[in-house]
Amino acid sequence: MPAIPVAVVGVGAFGKQHARVYAGMEEAELVAVVDADPERARETAAEFGCEALVDSADLAGRVQAVSLAVPTTAHGHAGVPLLAAGLDVLVEKPLAADLETADALVAAAGANGRILQVGHLERFNPIVEAAVALADLPLFFEVHRMSPFSPRSLDTDVVLDLMIHDLDILLALVASPIDRIEASGLPVVSTQADIASVRIVFENGCVANLTASRISTEKIRKLRFFQPRQYVSVDYARRDGVRIGLDEGGRLRFERLATEGGEPLERQLRSFLAAVKNRSQPRVGGREALKALDLALRIRKSIDRHAAVIAATVAAHR
Repeated sequence: MPAIPVAVVGVGAFGKQHARVYAGMEEAELVAVVDADPERARETAAEFGCEALVDSADLAGRVQAVSLAVPTTAHGHAGVPLLAAGLDVLVEKPLAADLETADALVAAAGANGRILQVGHLERFNPIVEAAVALADLPLFFEVHRMSPFSPRSLDTDVVLDLMIHDLDILLALVASPIDRIEASGLPVVSTQADIASVRIVFENGCVANLTASRISTEKIRKLRFFQPRQYVSVDYARRDGVRIGLDEGGRLRFERLATEGGEPLERQLRSFLAAVKNRSQPRVGGREALKALDLALRIRKSIDRHAAVIAATVAAHR
């Protein structure tokens, strides 16, 4: 099969990793990297043996697929023209910073018959795939995602930056509408929430408690869910997990989850290129990512309401 000509638009921390993986794949021919910073584009292009560009409009007719890793607030401005130019696009998560822009991206993909995949990377983590396969009727979740501070992605809050990974997985596992959301959050080192705690109650009775922080002293990535006769615990970062449940004799059974190897980003990009080649639906398409974004924005509104209550309480006690 001929290699698919690809490019990466935006070669900051995430985009550079996309370029690295594409450069090592037989299925891909990395033609160019694009960045508004010419020096960064040149350095990345020299490292991975491709052309450096500063304008993504120059990609039309030269590549078939693009990884878009510009800041979230620029996804619509950069992504819609790429889709309109006939290119298939993998856009880094979240799909957009607002629903209007997300809708525009989904509409552009549909109108032009293009593949739109969203980089919810944890869907391609082998241990997550193993846990998802075990989910029968999950009714209680405990999720923690914490990271040391980094200046990247401060154009969004911690819900869109980190928690959205887990919201995407949660929605994939729970087949029930949401009944209510309770959330709180606090800006600490930025102007937006850097830590958030959320409780989501679904109409079928499932409850999910999620905590995300980008000002932690350590990196934590853990998902736990409970369902009848079974408990599943996953460590995203270590890529290991366990299932604890009762066997037919009523005895407690402890089982480590078996997983396949492979870097999640490489698995994600291979899946994207397969969708491009076969003109098939990607694992996480625009409409799926839109649901996670909508939930994230609902959580943000809940955080804002809670912040207003706290502010009023503090003012009343001065």
